[in-house]
This record gives sequence, C-alpha cells and structure tokens, in this order.
Amino acid sequence: MVSAGQVQVHRYGGPTTLIEYGGLRFATDPTFDPPGEYDTGIPGFTLVKTTPSPVTAADLGRVDAVLLSHDEHDDNLDTSGRAFLGEVPVVFTTVSGAGRLGGNARGLAFWEAAQLKRPDGGTVTVTGVPARHGPEGCEAISGDVVGFVLTADDLPSVYVSGDNAALELVEEIAGRFAPVDTAILFLGGARFAQFFDNALITLNSAQGAEAAKILGARRVVPAHFDSWAHFTEGRADIEQAFTAAGLADRLQLG
Repeated sequence: MVSAGQVQVHRYGGPTTLIEYGGLRFATDPTFDPPGEYDTGIPGFTLVKTTPSPVTAADLGRVDAVLLSHDEHDDNLDTSGRAFLGEVPVVFTTVSGAGRLGGNARGLAFWEAAQLKRPDGGTVTVTGVPARHGPEGCEAISGDVVGFVLTADDLPSVYVSGDNAALELVEEIAGRFAPVDTAILFLGGARFAQFFDNALITLNSAQGAEAAKILGARRVVPAHFDSWAHFTEGRADIEQAFTAAGLADRLQLG
C-alpha cells in the first residue's frame, strides 16, 4: 500500500490498483485470473499471464467505480475482471468500450469530466485524458485507450496513465493538470515483435521517469510492469531509471 495523507493506493500486480480518494474507492483495470494463456484471435499470438493476482475481486471490498483504460486486451481486463464490472456502480472507460460493454459502463472522451458524490457531501471529478497504446496511428490495431485524472477541491490530484506510450500526450495532460500529486504510471516497456516494428506500446522505465518530471509528480506509483510475459522491464529497471533521473525519492513501489 502506498499512503500519502488522504490518498492511498494499493497495488495488486499487473494494472490493478485500488485508489482510496475522498471516501470513494476506485479500482483500475481489474485482473484477477490465475496464470494462463489468452487467445487473441490472431494465429500464433497469445497473451501469457505468469503470476497470480494476490487478491480476488471479493477481497477488494466495496468499489465505487472502475477506471478501465480499455476493454479489448486481456492483460487489462481478464475473465474475472470482466465479471467484476457488473458488481460496481459505474465503469469509466473509452467511448468505444462503453458501447461494447453496455450496462453500467460510461465512456469518457478525452477531456470529458464526470462527477461522483462523496460520502461527506463533496464531489470527486473524474476526467478522461489522452492515451495512445503504441506509436502514432496505432489505434486501428491496438484500439482506443483512455487515462484518468481524479480531482477534488480539498484533495491532491491523481493521474492514472492507462496503457499510454506517448510522452507528448503526457505533456498535454501536464498543461492542464500539473503539478500532479500522485501519478500511477503503467510502465513495463511492453512491445511485440509482430506489431509496429517492435515499437513500445507502453512507457518504459526511462520514459516513466521523464513523465514524472513533465507532470511535476510528487510521487509515482508504477503499475502494469509485472505478472505478464510481454513486459521487457521490471521493478529493478524502474528503480534504476528513477535513480538515474534523480527521482528515487518520488518512486513508491510499496
């Protein structure tokens, strides 16, 4: 668990975290399946989960909203995670994803905001922010992705990157929200030889450190760098990159 005043972030492996914010509980990209292979529908290409989740969906307790960066990839929404979506009041995701999921899913376009009532009578604003799951023009293959920023009048801000590989989009987000107090960055340097000439489809560790600088983030909670075979960098790489950038004191792996 990563704790800072009124905001706590619990990491559960892969892209799944639980953010306690303003009396509300937000889960990101829920994945609870055991290790195994996922058929992508592309001949000869599978996603491989290597490590079990340390929790089940039931272990999370009450969840008020899911922040789902995208619904089309099993490493961000596995079988158990998909079943879990129906148990929460609202699922914020991409506009296209909301159309596929239906029900309680609400699509947020880039810069579109939604408000949630807090138990104390206040409001949390959830803003959809730009993300791109690979190099420019990748959407036809990798699909749409959205990130999120949580804000409230009396609370520090939280940014959830989702599967974003574009630092120029981080600069756009910083232009509206910097400094960001807590940045939950999906890292791992994911790439596949079959796609985009092996270009990165998520940030690597050095880019994560650069994103932290751009955002002016006081703390960084890395996510989505473990539990799946397609990551090229892990915890040690993240620690090394943030140390080299002079940002080791901002890094909180929990």
